[in-house]
Amino acid sequence: MPEDSRPAGPPGVRYTASDEVKRRGVRRMKAIATGFLLVATLVYVLTSWAVRSGAGSWAGYVQAAAEAGMVGALADWFAVTALFRRPLGLPIPHTAIIPTKKDVFGRSLGQFVGENFLSVEVVRGRLRGLGVGRRLGEWLSAPGSAERVTREASAALRGALAVLRDEDVQAVVGEAVTRRAAEQQIAQPIGRMLGRILDEGGHRGVVDLCVVRAHDWLVEHDESVIRTISEEAPGWTPRFIDHKIGERVYRELLRFATDVRDDPDHAARGAVDSFLEDFAEELRSDPDTIARVEQAKADLLGRSEVQDLIASAWSAIRGMVLDAAEDEESQLRVRLRDGIRSFGKRLATDQRMQAKLDGWLEDAAEYVVDTYRDEITSLISDTVAGWDADEASRKIEANVGRDLQFIRINGTVVGALAGLLIHTVSALV
Repeated sequence: MPEDSRPAGPPGVRYTASDEVKRRGVRRMKAIATGFLLVATLVYVLTSWAVRSGAGSWAGYVQAAAEAGMVGALADWFAVTALFRRPLGLPIPHTAIIPTKKDVFGRSLGQFVGENFLSVEVVRGRLRGLGVGRRLGEWLSAPGSAERVTREASAALRGALAVLRDEDVQAVVGEAVTRRAAEQQIAQPIGRMLGRILDEGGHRGVVDLCVVRAHDWLVEHDESVIRTISEEAPGWTPRFIDHKIGERVYRELLRFATDVRDDPDHAARGAVDSFLEDFAEELRSDPDTIARVEQAKADLLGRSEVQDLIASAWSAIRGMVLDAAEDEESQLRVRLRDGIRSFGKRLATDQRMQAKLDGWLEDAAEYVVDTYRDEITSLISDTVAGWDADEASRKIEANVGRDLQFIRINGTVVGALAGLLIHTVSALV
């Protein structure tokens, strides 16, 4: 059944199909309660005629019961009706209580919720009794739970990456990396790192590699080296002498490279060590060297090629993450599943971890309650205050009115019994 076509009130006062079903139930109960009143009235009329006709003492008892039943029915009709509207439209004081006291009810309800449901003691006690840590651990360690969490997390990750615009993320990443690198001084850290490497002899492998490569290059390019040296000789010397000089210089270079390669204690290696030690010290303490290194860093960061490289890193990372999140057998998802399952098993059995997690939840709940109690209670009172009085009254009546009609029925029955008892006692006395 579609929602009620009547204009909806403010947010929170909307009639739905279930409300219309409840309203029909209220109307049926009203008809039944009214039927009890009409029956009591009819019995009263008939017994009144019977009493005047001399039908006997029984007629008086029935008449008293019917009369009291009418009084009880009318009194309870007045009480129930006065909750929602003015009986017969008359401006009787203290009637139409819900429409006229709606805002007071809203404030009282908000205060009641704040004092009895949003108190720190209540929230902490409830969370402590739930044992959230233990239950969470048992659920995570149960078969299929880790897979479900991983699947949902992967879907959320894919959704987040799909929403993000690549150019926006690239701009943010590039700006963040550039700003961080620009703010971070590198000369002195490099100097300290180079000093530690030299102290530990870690540079010797690099020196060995460079010396070997230099020696091998000389061996492979002997003709080129000799020709280059010969071409640099003065023009007035004979060509064969230039060639002999080139060969002699080449042999000396090759011998020098061989000696440096084969002798770990060669003077050239010591010169390299001294140079690196001096350079490391300058990086740590010399203002001019530090300034030059920092300027070189700034120039490097300012180059478009470097910025393009930083920006392109996001595309590569995004592609790898998307592929890993999509593939159920990827290392990302496998490790995530195993981690969740392992965490769940430990949480299910480790009471200290459970207590720590429960404590965090209680502290978080206490913070929320202390910080937002007034906002939550004001939400209740402000929402009720925003309702249309008549629509709110009809909404409430649709939900509780059926039960209230039993008050009218009970009033008729109890009134009749009370009237019969009173008449009986009076007759006996």
